[in-house]
Amino acid sequence: MQYRQLGRSGLRVSTLILGTMSFGGKGMFGMVADNGVAEARRQIDMLLDAGVNMVDTADIYSMGESERIVGEALKGKRDQVLIASKVRSPVGEGPNEGGLSRHHIKRGCEASLKRLGTDHLDLYWAHEWDGATPLEETLRAFEDLRTEGKINYFGISNWAGWHLMKALGISEREGLIRPVAQQIYYSLQSREAEYELMPISVDQDVSIVAWSPLAAGLLGGKFTRDNPRPEGTRQVAGWPEPPMRDWEALWRIVDELTAIANERKATPAQVALAWLLTRPGVAALVIGARNEVQLSENLVAADITLSPEEVRRLEEVSRPPLLYPYWHQKANATERLSAADHALLDQHPKPY
Repeated sequence: MQYRQLGRSGLRVSTLILGTMSFGGKGMFGMVADNGVAEARRQIDMLLDAGVNMVDTADIYSMGESERIVGEALKGKRDQVLIASKVRSPVGEGPNEGGLSRHHIKRGCEASLKRLGTDHLDLYWAHEWDGATPLEETLRAFEDLRTEGKINYFGISNWAGWHLMKALGISEREGLIRPVAQQIYYSLQSREAEYELMPISVDQDVSIVAWSPLAAGLLGGKFTRDNPRPEGTRQVAGWPEPPMRDWEALWRIVDELTAIANERKATPAQVALAWLLTRPGVAALVIGARNEVQLSENLVAADITLSPEEVRRLEEVSRPPLLYPYWHQKANATERLSAADHALLDQHPKPY
């Protein structure tokens, strides 16, 4: 297992970390899986043996049941694992039971700590943007949690580029807690994060932790041109993410993944994960699994090093078009680019 520094911090995390959306099986999360404490213990033991050092959960996963299961499964092992959880999603019917207000962040943290059976979170994510709460209030609430010893580090998830830059500016100006990472959707199936979020990560030293790196299983090997709706998958059950706009584009990516996997006697999932670990700014990938077999196969990705030619093939087949102003910069401004600019523009040909 490899480890990478998390943003502008001293914390080192394994390149693969355990996602726990499959724990609990309540409500819509039943489409993912229905793993209980026994399966969670087995998965966590397997991950610890492989060198994984972080478990990622959220208060909204199965309405807190995922956190409770994680807490039970980690009894006697808390010192071996970093725990990350999230706050923002509505967890009740009241008008203040969601969002990133000081009120909800404080209550959410206390509830998560209780369910997890721990006195602190190693990393606490703002799970989604809240445009109704002043960012100063949000950052001050996380800062206070750090001062109280209830969290060690703070990150954001699913924010736009300007949201993150605004938070970084306020953090610097007011001397408040600074996000060390952003947890975002990023995969071969969807590379929109490369327009703004990846360059910000490189420029501002805010690491990327990618959720759903296999596109909710679409890149895992079950979905093919000949079998576009395999039974037993969350998409067939009605899972809405990621939104699919171009199935033919997906099949081209799957075809190339399968070809490379066959050439190196790996699985498409392993190749897809290994590719994502080559991307600028990426520190870790959140992997979840229905069972131990699936998890064991995906763990191999941490030790796969793709050749430059394999990386090129995957980049070409999945490359999104350059949006404005980036196509104009690629055509006219390449003699004066920063490392963050190169992270996006170097992989694209000149438009004219």
